[in-house]
Amino acid sequence: MTIQIGDSLPSATLHEGSPGGKLDAAEVFATGKVLIFAVPGAFTPGCSNTHLPGYLNDYEAIKAKGVDQIACIAVNDAFVMNAWGEAHGAEGKIRMLADPQAEFTTALGLDVNAAALGGTRSKRYAMVVEDGKVTQLEVEPDGFGLTCSLSESIIDKL
Repeated sequence: MTIQIGDSLPSATLHEGSPGGKLDAAEVFATGKVLIFAVPGAFTPGCSNTHLPGYLNDYEAIKAKGVDQIACIAVNDAFVMNAWGEAHGAEGKIRMLADPQAEFTTALGLDVNAAALGGTRSKRYAMVVEDGKVTQLEVEPDGFGLTCSLSESIIDKL
């Protein structure tokens, strides 16, 4: 079942920086206003050329809307997510969180079989979470498109 507006985020392990940097999603996003966006894969064209850069470009406008933290999640390993964040200058702005086993993604019901990317990946989405509960959720209709989950689409809903 796919997570819905009003639902609490599930407890699931994410990684930040390295495989040893384990975090519990429910705990990390339990307080404050958080904007989470997910991509099918780090370093892929749509993710690298459009999705992540849009959130970086709109960082100040997003923060001005009262967002405490911004997080990008992908079914990749922590080293890849860290390198991808460094390549785009995301440090200090966007938390680059890895979901290497798709534990969080599957718990949300937002997993998709993407054989071209090696198997299970995340659908592309943007989600606003306030004090651990989902208040906005925009999932790309085909799971991969670049429309409703872009920063310019979600910023007005903050």
